[in-house]
Amino acid sequence: MAAIQAAFGDAVLTFMWVFVSSMFGLFTNLVVTALGLQTLVWAPLVITTFIVFTFVFLFNLIGEALGGASFNPTGTASFYAAGVGGDTLFSMALKFPAQAAGAVGGALAIMEVMPVQYKHMLGGPTLQVDLHTGGLAEGVLTFLMSFAVLVIILRGPRNPLLQTLFLAIATITLVVAGSTYTGPSMNPANAFGWAYVNKWHNTWEQLYVYWICPFIGAIMASWIFRVVFPPPAAPKQKKA
Repeated sequence: MAAIQAAFGDAVLTFMWVFVSSMFGLFTNLVVTALGLQTLVWAPLVITTFIVFTFVFLFNLIGEALGGASFNPTGTASFYAAGVGGDTLFSMALKFPAQAAGAVGGALAIMEVMPVQYKHMLGGPTLQVDLHTGGLAEGVLTFLMSFAVLVIILRGPRNPLLQTLFLAIATITLVVAGSTYTGPSMNPANAFGWAYVNKWHNTWEQLYVYWICPFIGAIMASWIFRVVFPPPAAPKQKKA
């Protein structure tokens, strides 16, 4: 029952994340226009980083209220591989489909409510290079993101605001780096939600680039994290 409740929480949080994060570009554009910052090249990046920081902080609070819910399958997998958290193979087998279903719901919902004049700003990650280059890019980007998350959350500052700021900076940096390759996604559920809307969710390209390679990258990041930051050794038992 606990695993089912956790999967439901993940589905709800992923629905909310895909719905809201799909509007980050629109939010940035509206703020830049309202403040008259169109001529400043750095303005969109700074504003987007602030938007991501705000919503990641809010979603961390919502996730905690939902019992530790997550909206990214690779994040769940990386923490499991790092030996952190309470997930099991069974709970993840329930969570991953729930996250994918939540992402589909979020993508469909935002497509329904977004005003027509802004619908062109919606859309998920798209493969812009050949299959293997895209898979390598998505795997490397997810590796870097997963490693950064583990370091920030487990070895970084204890202040949640600083943690969230570092996460936002890492996310925007990698999104910009991968923008001409795969979107990028670094989140298989989010990629699946938009692939479903665009009717290519059941293709090999979607599975290979946005599921298999990111999971490999996330797990490798966890293994390397455990080598670089080994858990403290258990104290030896004194002999009687």
